[in-house]
Amino acid sequence: MGRKEVVAIVGIWVIPISLLVNRIVPDPYMDEIFHIPQAQQYCNGNFRSWDPMITTPPGLYYLSLAYIAALFPGMFFVQAVPSFAAVCSTAALRSSNCILAVLCSILAYEIIIHLRPALDDRKATLYAVVLALYPLHWFFSFLYYTDVASLTAVLAMYLACLNKKYTFSALLGASAVVIRQTNIVWVLFVACSGIIEVTLPHQTDSVKADDLNASVKSTDQISHSSSVKQRLTLRKRKSSGNVDADKYVISRTSASVITPMSGSVDLYLEYS
Repeated sequence: MGRKEVVAIVGIWVIPISLLVNRIVPDPYMDEIFHIPQAQQYCNGNFRSWDPMITTPPGLYYLSLAYIAALFPGMFFVQAVPSFAAVCSTAALRSSNCILAVLCSILAYEIIIHLRPALDDRKATLYAVVLALYPLHWFFSFLYYTDVASLTAVLAMYLACLNKKYTFSALLGASAVVIRQTNIVWVLFVACSGIIEVTLPHQTDSVKADDLNASVKSTDQISHSSSVKQRLTLRKRKSSGNVDADKYVISRTSASVITPMSGSVDLYLEYS
């Protein structure tokens, strides 16, 4: 199991539920009454139009515009739509979030196997699918909201940082902020993670160098102390040798002095 299985499993519920939602709720629902008309204004080329009720940056609408531009040639070729603006329907705009939901599950899988490489593919796939079923994320996958696009940009930014593609990660972070301004918090988190990843190896090398220097110093101290001990031992041996030699000389001298005297005493006792 792997990426393909994640796409297949997530697609099993994304496609039918998306069709069901568009059938039951064909018109804009809740905050879609602000987002969908704004995206349609962009599809009409009216980029100066802005609804003051919208509190997020226009990143989602530019992303949707690129998505609609990718759909338009094929739909126009089969004569499904008469114009570019006609592609910006509620169902088409919602479908962009369905695709992002699948992409989001793939990013979650990639992050899981990167952070836990010892985990087998089956468990990593299961974890990614469970994360894709997170209630808040799952609900907004079928509506035209900024949540799914925002999460996808944040996960892509984090994955790029984990792969040490810092420039690309910074661009994704900028796009995440353009989609939703509160993502600046996650940009700061990823930036701190990248700084730690860059500086930690240098700190480790310096610590290893300090440990090596400390070990060399301790080795030198040990060798110096052992040499001092050897010198002291040699001095003791020399001094003890000199004392023994002196004792030997004294004993020989005393023996040479005492022996004649004892002989004379024996002779005296014998003759008397």
